Parts: sequence; structure tokens; C-alpha cells
Amino acid sequence: MVVSLRSWVANEGGKHLVLMLWLGANTWLFVKTFLLYFTGQQYHYLYKMLGLGMCISRASASVLNLNCSLVLLPMCRSLLTLVRGTHTVSSRETRRLLDKSKTFHVACGVSICIFSVVHVSAHLANVVNFSASYSEDFPALNLARYKGEDPKLIILTTIPGVTGVFLVLILFLMFTSSSYCVRLSNYEIFWYTHNLFIVFYIILMVHMVGGALKYQTNIKAHPPGCLAANHSSTSQRGDGLERAEGEERRCGEEARFRPHYPQTWLWVSGPLCLYCAERFYRYLRSSDPVTIVTVVRHPCDVVELRMVKKNFKARPGQYVVLNCPGVSSFENHPFTLTTCPTDNKETFGIHLRVVGDWTERFTQMLLPQPRMDLEILPMVQQRRYPKLYIDGPFGSPSEEVFNYDVSVCVAGGIGVTPFACVLHALLDGWTGFRLQRLYFVWVCRELQSFYWFAELLCALHHKLWQENRPDYFNLKLYVSQKDNLQSMSEEKYRPLTSRLLVGRPRWKLLFDEIGKTNKHKRVGVFCCGPKGISKTLHKLCNSARSSGTTFEFNKESFS
Repeated sequence: MVVSLRSWVANEGGKHLVLMLWLGANTWLFVKTFLLYFTGQQYHYLYKMLGLGMCISRASASVLNLNCSLVLLPMCRSLLTLVRGTHTVSSRETRRLLDKSKTFHVACGVSICIFSVVHVSAHLANVVNFSASYSEDFPALNLARYKGEDPKLIILTTIPGVTGVFLVLILFLMFTSSSYCVRLSNYEIFWYTHNLFIVFYIILMVHMVGGALKYQTNIKAHPPGCLAANHSSTSQRGDGLERAEGEERRCGEEARFRPHYPQTWLWVSGPLCLYCAERFYRYLRSSDPVTIVTVVRHPCDVVELRMVKKNFKARPGQYVVLNCPGVSSFENHPFTLTTCPTDNKETFGIHLRVVGDWTERFTQMLLPQPRMDLEILPMVQQRRYPKLYIDGPFGSPSEEVFNYDVSVCVAGGIGVTPFACVLHALLDGWTGFRLQRLYFVWVCRELQSFYWFAELLCALHHKLWQENRPDYFNLKLYVSQKDNLQSMSEEKYRPLTSRLLVGRPRWKLLFDEIGKTNKHKRVGVFCCGPKGISKTLHKLCNSARSSGTTFEFNKESFS
């Protein structure tokens, strides 16, 4: 499959540019700090004592400061949603870069882990050198209390050492629990350990207070390598830099040393305050519980939830984060809005697939099994729903569906939810958007899954036919499971039956057809489904075409 340069730039250029800038900033910081400690005269005596370990530890610390500040920014969801919604400020290319915020967060996190290993390794070498190269001439420079002190004792009795141990432990827990297998098998472990970042940043602020590494403050009065009157001749001859053409340089005064002023807080305080302010705003916004209006059980373990909340506004394609204290007080889960509130109706809704412990317990609270002892009573029991809080709405790639002339929405199973809200917006008569044609492809394993939104699809089909716009909405449904296959025999679902195909889509032929129909246009491709479909579509969007059509790939991802 030949890659088109134009398509590659459209899909990969922006994120690779940001990646190169980020790598460049990390490299520049590392090299600059390394050379400062390697060649700086104020670090002459410290370098003689510690060697390259000092340079590497400080260079890696600079990179850690940068990434510890950047890693918080992609998690400011409300801020990103605000930037995404301000079209006059951000271009479509910029908004598409915001979709990679989670990837950037992961990249910063991995960088923190890698350079933490480098930083710790270098400091372990420094501790050994502090003990072995104890300086009798400059006692203020020493971290060890005497020559040959046990390095483990130095680590466990100094502020940098003790805080460093706790930072490594917390970082190890956060990194291991962030793996895909842990998040999939037990999301609560990931959630609780990831919230240790609060403790991590507090300890990080204290880490530099001990002042393990010191620099010389009186270089002019005491040039590095000069001879002090009280220094032994043996130490004078061993310096190597104390003689110049046979003449000795005498010191005007004793060398004085001072620990570095802590700089970590300068790096992280701004992003940390921004993140805390954003989280406080989100807490206030989500403090009032929603009113659950209806709960509907759909085929294939899917539950529809309709809610109302005062002053709640959202755009098609956005998602909310649910918190049900009855299930777990601290666990939150994102769900795409399948219906948005409008001027005529205040209700909004989600569809959730019952998969995992949280959704199972939540569904049991929404739709409890009827008690046998209550069935004989001649009265209707009022249904009581659990208390539910929502945080959001937050932006997602699906918001961009309306900002292309032509859009292709590809859904796999329950991945249809981001596009259901888009279809509802078209049905409700939303105006003022750019979209001229919409291709909708929905792939499901079971035929029953199509009933989740069958009435919505039929209603939109009839509406567009009545408006004499049948080509506006191009619908294709695929059922991949051929065993025990039945048809949607109901008369009201006839528009879907004619568009239902058995098997998997032939993606290349489908994209070639769309490309020929929309020559020399930019087509937005939106995908929410299994990784296999996503990877295939991503490759096709970057491939070359004779039609000159550029496909811009957008993948749904929740952070």
C-alpha cells in the first residue's frame, strides 16, 4: 500500500512536529545542564569528587522537571474542551492535535520513568563517591559525615535520600498499574494508584530541600584549583590544575559553598495550580446529582439511561464521566452522550454496555430484580434510582464530524454511541454546520445490536427522503456473525433491511468508492471500535489515491 505524502502530512504531520519539538526540548535541556556541570567552574570541586555521576544526575533532573510539568496539562479536560469549542481561536488542525492529548500524557509519563531510572542510577554512584572521596579540605562540600560512611546510611538519613526512595516507590506503583492488562482486569487499582500523583508532587517539592549538591560562590576570590595556605603540598601537587607555567596561584580566601535553591517548584507550580483549579471547578460543577428519568434495557446487554440536570449543555460527540457512590465513591467512567439537550427538551442520555464489575453493579442498581414477596401486592411500587453524578461534558474527535464537507463515521458494536448523538442532531434539525454528506458504516457481531438505534436510523432516513435529500445520508450495516442469522422482519425497519450486509466490510473498495465520489476533497474519517478496524482505516487514510481525495483520520479515545 503506497503512502501519499499529502495524506501522511494531513494525518501524521502535526503530531510528529509536536513530537520533534518535545524531543528537541528534552535533548536541549539534558545537554545544556550536562555541559553546565561538566565545564562550570563553580562545580569544579564537586565534579572532582563525584565525576560524571553529578552531570548525569543534574541533566536528567532537568528533563524530569520539564516532563513533570507537561504531564499534567493533557489531563486538564475542561480547558481542552474550552479550547476545542472556541473555533475562532483554534483551527481544525489544532483541535485534531488535542485528540492526541492522552498519547502525549503517556509519552511524558514514560519519559519520567526512563529518566527517573537514569537519575537514580547516577545518584547511587554519587552516594558511593561521597563516601569514598570524602574531602578533608572542603568539609562543607561533603554529604557523608566521614570517609567510608555506609552509602545506605547516607540515603536513609538525608532528605533527598528518603524522599527519593518514596518517589521511586510511588512512580513504580503508578507505572505498573497503568499497563493495559491491569486497567482491563481491575480498573480500581489503576484509579487509586494514579491518584498518588498528589503525594508524588508534594514529596517532589521537598526533594531538593536537603541541598545534597553544592556550588562554589566565591570563584573570583578562590579560583578553582588555587593553592590555599593551609593545604598540604601533596594535595597541591595532585590537583593538576594548580600550576600554570611553573607558577602557583594562591587563594585569596577559603572556598565557600552553598546548596542550590530548589527549582522544581518553578517548573511544576504553574501546571499544578492550573490542574488543581480545573479539578476544583469540575468538583463544583458535578456536585449536584442528576435526575434519572428513564432506564431502558436493550438487547445484547446494553442499557439506555436518560437524565436531566439543570443548566447542562453539550454538543454532539462529547462525553461525560459518571460517578455512582452506591457502586464506588472514587471510581469514574466515561460514556459518550447519545442524546444531547436541546431547546425543546432538557433530557440527555447515554448507552452503556454491561461489561465488567462496575457496569454490572450499576445496572443491578438501576434495574433490580423484582422481589417475589412484592408481586402479590395490588399496588405499583415506585422505582427508586441510585444517586448519580456526572462530570462534563468533555470534547472528543467526534465533534469534528460537522466541520467537514464530507464525513465518514465507522462504528464497531457499542462504538456507535459517539455517532448516535450526531444522528440525533441531524434528526432534530440542527443548523449552521458545514457537513454536506455523511457516510455511516456500522459493524456488529449480532443482528440484535442494530436494534439499539434502529428507530433513530429509520426516522432519519424518512426525514431526509421527505426533504428530498436521500444522498445526504449513506448508510451501510454489516453483521459479521453468520450463525443463526435472522433478518429484521418488522415493516418499520425495512430501510435498514435493504442496507444490511453479511460479512465484514471491504474497506479498500469502500474508500475507493468514496474517493471517486468526492474527488479532490478533504474527507473526515471518524472511527470508534476495535483496534483491528482502527489500524486498517488509519493505513487506508494515509494511502495514495488517483482521485486526489485526502482522508483525515480521527480516532475516538477517552482520557
